[in-house]
Amino acid sequence: MNTRTTIRDVAKEANVSIATVSKALNGVDVVKASTKAKVIAAAKNLHYVPNLMGKELKKSRTKRIGFYTTSITGPYFSVLIESIAREVEKHGYALNVFISMEKEVVLTSILGGAVDGFIGFEDMLDQEDLEIIRNESVNAVFIDRNIQDHTFGSIVFNSNESAEYATSYLIAKGHRNIAFVKGFDGVYDSDERFKGYQQALRKAHIPLKPHYLIEGRFEENFAYQSTEKFLHKQKDLPTAFLAGNDLSAIGVTKAIEHAGYHVPNDFSVVGFDGIELLKYFRPSLTTIVNPIKEQGELATQHLVKLINGDVSGKSFVLNGRLVEGESVYQFNRNE
Repeated sequence: MNTRTTIRDVAKEANVSIATVSKALNGVDVVKASTKAKVIAAAKNLHYVPNLMGKELKKSRTKRIGFYTTSITGPYFSVLIESIAREVEKHGYALNVFISMEKEVVLTSILGGAVDGFIGFEDMLDQEDLEIIRNESVNAVFIDRNIQDHTFGSIVFNSNESAEYATSYLIAKGHRNIAFVKGFDGVYDSDERFKGYQQALRKAHIPLKPHYLIEGRFEENFAYQSTEKFLHKQKDLPTAFLAGNDLSAIGVTKAIEHAGYHVPNDFSVVGFDGIELLKYFRPSLTTIVNPIKEQGELATQHLVKLINGDVSGKSFVLNGRLVEGESVYQFNRNE
């Protein structure tokens, strides 16, 4: 019995990646003319015809769901991946976790049929890449960007509103000089939290001070080092720090204590996520608790429905809530 030629066969014949074949056959102009010609020749030689009906009717073939990310460092990912894995198993799938900084590796895996659908947390895939994935009718749910269409959905936190609320909370506690410890530019939650911080300052008619923006990269050690340098070099110090996540907040707090100051008497600190590690940290951190477990479960449930053709992609926004610890001080400007 003859087997149908696949995109993988064309890639092998042309000695290029599956992603390159998809780009060439879908007319994406980033492919060199010579490469495109080689791909088209290979496709003709193998009598390859894109199975458009197969794309529309495609059901589970591998019984595997992929989770694609550039890193799994930190307690956020521990909770997220565990919740995804448990939910995937409930639906009769296996979970494949792919960690890579190489876009071509990721695209080749996605387009090569390694999984029936995937959950994405990465900042590599641009709009052009998403269009290629969409053209191949691959179902996906993203938790690092707000997107929805026929085959794509997303599960994100209300990071903008939460950051505005957290900043306003500090302002209500008497703080007007509030530093912001950033994550990564271009990452959804990082960008949205920075926007929320700015919005709260504007509404309170507090000017943004550029030197109050500190690099944290969502990492404890990096936030510690950045804050340590900041405290040593800056004469105009804030009274409070809003950190991009809890790990950064822990790093900030340790740097403050190491410099001879105290939280919250000298500086107040607020974080994001509500990670399990906070149980063992003193002083207890005031933070925006995000429903990480629910994010993983909902992402999996929505993806399975997309794979089964039961729904079109939707965007879900999960709300965080501020939980008060012992890291914020009622600041009196007259003191």
